[in-house]
Amino acid sequence: MGAEEEQRKQENEQRTNNPITVSQFLAWKRQKDAETSAKKAEAARKRAEDIAAGTVQMNGRELFLHEPWVFDNSQY
Repeated sequence: MGAEEEQRKQENEQRTNNPITVSQFLAWKRQKDAETSAKKAEAARKRAEDIAAGTVQMNGRELFLHEPWVFDNSQY
């Protein structure tokens, strides 16, 4: 039984110990950041198209950026 237990321990260590290098991590991080920024850009582009088409309601910041005369208080 001692040999079987030793073999199981080695197999468990091999499965759990999977070290990566710094360059592998940085490559993964760059890829992940690129995917994230692409998703955000696509969402922003779709939101801008929807606002231009009038299919969604603008929030306060978007309204201020697109129609600043709405916030003109010089009349009061």
